[in-house]
Amino acid sequence: MRRVSSQQALRFVLLGVAVFLLRGGSPACAGIVASKHNLSVSGPGSVKAASETAICVFCHISHNATPDAPLWNRRTPTGSYTPYASSTAKAAAGQPDGASLVCLSCHDGTIALGELLSRDATTSMAGGTTTMPSGTGNLGTDLSDDHPVSIRYDSQLASTRGELADPATLTGKVRLDAGGRLQCTSCHDPHDDSNGKFLVMPNTASALCATCHRKNYWSSSSHKLSSATWNGAGSDPWPHTTATTVAANACENCHRPHQAGGRKWLLNDLKEEDNCLDCHSGNVAPKNVKAEFNKTSIHPMAMTTGTHDAAEPTVVQARHVECVDCHNPHAANTTGGTLPGSLAGLRGVPIGGGTIEPITAEYQLCFRCHADSPGKPAPDIPRAIVQTNTRLEFNTANPSYHPVAGPGKGGSVPSLMAPWTTTSVIKCSDCHNNNAGPGAGGTGPNGPHGSSYAPLLERQYLTADFTTESSSAYALCYKCHSRDTLFNSGTSVASTVHRLHVVGERSPCSACHDAHGISATQGNATNNSRLINWDTSIVKPNSSGLRKWERTTAGHGRCYMTCHGDNHNPESY
Repeated sequence: MRRVSSQQALRFVLLGVAVFLLRGGSPACAGIVASKHNLSVSGPGSVKAASETAICVFCHISHNATPDAPLWNRRTPTGSYTPYASSTAKAAAGQPDGASLVCLSCHDGTIALGELLSRDATTSMAGGTTTMPSGTGNLGTDLSDDHPVSIRYDSQLASTRGELADPATLTGKVRLDAGGRLQCTSCHDPHDDSNGKFLVMPNTASALCATCHRKNYWSSSSHKLSSATWNGAGSDPWPHTTATTVAANACENCHRPHQAGGRKWLLNDLKEEDNCLDCHSGNVAPKNVKAEFNKTSIHPMAMTTGTHDAAEPTVVQARHVECVDCHNPHAANTTGGTLPGSLAGLRGVPIGGGTIEPITAEYQLCFRCHADSPGKPAPDIPRAIVQTNTRLEFNTANPSYHPVAGPGKGGSVPSLMAPWTTTSVIKCSDCHNNNAGPGAGGTGPNGPHGSSYAPLLERQYLTADFTTESSSAYALCYKCHSRDTLFNSGTSVASTVHRLHVVGERSPCSACHDAHGISATQGNATNNSRLINWDTSIVKPNSSGLRKWERTTAGHGRCYMTCHGDNHNPESY
């Protein structure tokens, strides 16, 4: 028997492999035949050769291949790419390399599809196609709207970034390359399209995404669990997927890994709010939150685009509001607890300042924008003591405040109606809410998205002088405070004073009372208990130049000011 050297044996093996590849007979080729990666004349897609019958030759060749594995039959791109970048990325994505660069030799659209190293002339493609046609398959050279590739995914990255799987666990379908880098081939198998989009595994319920991404709170999130479907009205909320429920889309309810509209964080849409309102318009989620933003008073999400940053400080420096400032889409749920499920997993500012995460009270969320943030607008009502920092207004060391951060100081508040007592604590949303929501007896969505009453009030609260008192004029006050007690409880001081001023003189509640509270750094218990802080457009200095109220004894006091032409110098009650 003739002995064959190892070098000759290798040649025979390579020759056999080459014939196998060129005839389309390999198991890999068998998976390609019915896929778009079959660029031969027999390919099922619209992008294919005019006459070339070999299948694997569009990617591989057994001799004179490029140095890039595996036996690559195409020129390596030499241009520069714009990589993905965001403020929360801990691994800087540089220029693509390895398998990703190999994929881009077709998918960046710069090299002709028929430009093969094994052919002297460019292979002609059907229909006049030269490079990858525009569409989802052509990523271009700007990869800032695509999932980052060619990044080293190691234990240090997983620890620094957080919410990432330990790379040592990536031993299944999703794998890193030999250098420990995440490449296109970590998610895509170019030889197998059985899962669609050449994915290495099905992405139903974002199973592929979740192999690496382990988001906090996700296991109980509505975006993971909801079986809601699109009702067919309006625009399709999931145009880039085939899944039909919220749970099946999971991450892709908001994100898309390629050609994302919102490049930072790979969001479906450029406008942050559109990523939420595509579903929260009554067409997927049952409540139409989108319609609330057509009301007179709103949280103005559409005012800015691109200002919000997931890595921004807890106290907002560049004023804006987006849905994700108040809702964590990875945590929001329908179960609730200490807080409603819609406010799960958020960070905020406690009453003493600083940061708390997750929040334990609703006001801590509101304080991110309405407390220490700069650039707040002037108050709607001009006050003797001006304060726009709600954290200071509600501080429990104040001379008086509405009981948001803790029970109030008024040991006796006869007008309070059940279930409210002097030990009760209220929420910001007890006053600031949807005027057609459940708190107002309506069926609309809960929360301060929009209201017909400014500033985002659940019920009407008129502040103009000479307002005729009625149950509707001060409906917000009468939600907790009994109208009968305030005006019709006989000869009590509280009833007499309120009846005289609000009914008789038609002075609004806001003429005397500042609804949030008076900071201890500006007011005192003698002049500013019972939320006394004059509306200076109504209450003027008296003939002695004084504009103040003094508490004398429990339930009694005196005023120094001029109101409706009446000089109080002082007026006692």
